[in-house]
Amino acid sequence: MILETFPVGPLQCNCTILGDETSGEAMVVDPGDNIPQILSFLAKHRLTLKRIVVTHGHIDHVGGAARLKKATGASILLNQNDLPLLKMMDEQAGWLGIATPEIVPPDASAEDGMTTGITGHTARILHTPGHTQGSICLHFAPENLLLAGDTLFAGSIGRTDLPGGDGRQILRSLHDRLLTLPDETRVIPGHGPETSIGEERESNPFLQPGVRF
Repeated sequence: MILETFPVGPLQCNCTILGDETSGEAMVVDPGDNIPQILSFLAKHRLTLKRIVVTHGHIDHVGGAARLKKATGASILLNQNDLPLLKMMDEQAGWLGIATPEIVPPDASAEDGMTTGITGHTARILHTPGHTQGSICLHFAPENLLLAGDTLFAGSIGRTDLPGGDGRQILRSLHDRLLTLPDETRVIPGHGPETSIGEERESNPFLQPGVRF
């Protein structure tokens, strides 16, 4: 498997590209910006983009999805509960003082329990509301890999003070969905360095017994 993660945009969102050497297929998760860089990587590895997955509807994760779709024809998956955030893109751009990106509706909703991916590498979608109402994570079980969006970070969790956020809900998502995964699961969060489920279970201050919002 080809796996590459790099920060994009002013908020340094982690964009992840997964590719299969045999089939030549690829998927991109959270193409918030830097579309030329993404296209260059795909071309370098002779990959055809089949799927664009957006973990939630914040501008730093979805801002480049429409441009990437236009360039490649790949379909976009985003949970339907975050459609209201797409309608707030002017406001979201105003928070950062940047131009409003082109936004298109997703081709399908990324629903809990469905599978998505490429030939040889598929992930189960975990609906993990709390950071936003439509937040999802992608669990690639055979690879022991979790793409966690902004639900879980190394040493922290997603903020809940923006539209759609809910502190109690994110804690339920973390305990009921993510902490049930094996400790050795590699975690690529939406921002910052990699971690693992085991590391976060042991040391993340938000995941210790008795923590409440």
